[in-house]
Amino acid sequence: MIHTLTAPAHWQQVDLLSDLHLGPDTPRTLARLDRHLAETPAQAVLLLGDIFEVWVGDDARHEPFERSVVTLLQAASERLELFFMAGNRDFLVGADMLAASGMTALPDPTVLDAFGQRWLLVHGDAQCLDDTAYQAFRRQVRSPDWQAQLLAQPLAARQALARQMREASKVAQAEQLMSTDLDGNTCRALLNEAGAPTLIHGHTHRPSVHDLGGGMRRVVLSDWDFDAAPPRGDVIRLSTAGLQRLAL
Repeated sequence: MIHTLTAPAHWQQVDLLSDLHLGPDTPRTLARLDRHLAETPAQAVLLLGDIFEVWVGDDARHEPFERSVVTLLQAASERLELFFMAGNRDFLVGADMLAASGMTALPDPTVLDAFGQRWLLVHGDAQCLDDTAYQAFRRQVRSPDWQAQLLAQPLAARQALARQMREASKVAQAEQLMSTDLDGNTCRALLNEAGAPTLIHGHTHRPSVHDLGGGMRRVVLSDWDFDAAPPRGDVIRLSTAGLQRLAL
């Protein structure tokens, strides 16, 4: 069953963003997120996965960089409703981190029922079916037993493992993102099940709008990198006016 998030009457605008890949080496990206959360006129911000470059467990929230992100999000949550959907990098974000940062968990997939429309939200990795190696890896790391075994290790050991995995897979991941995409039949089936005409997701880092036929479309969020030259990042804003892409 697909989860439904029904917008309360006071919501006039909702912001969607994903793939910030925050880490100690992305100070400008973190600062841009802080600025956006402080300035947005939206009443709710939905973070659709890969907000962190890596998340090795909620005990990491006490580390210096992670603590700065918690502080930023908690402050924003005092004026905004913040929602978090796990991506393929931060699926270990748990209840302690959500509570500390003032975010509410958002299942993948979720239908957002707002402004007289239905929007289907996913991170996007689960629909990349052609990447069979990744799908096998995803099934493994999303299993409760695997996660329990990993989280039982000391934080330092998990951090070291994450560094090794990132270094070993940087090139492969870049090639993977450019060569794989969401399966069209799967997307259409999800939209039909959800009773929604529009699928919105991140993950692929290729912002675009794809016509799926039958009045259905797939809208792709940008990743964020304001530490790069040129910087990049966008937000999709939903309102009674429909869907608007905002370049930051």
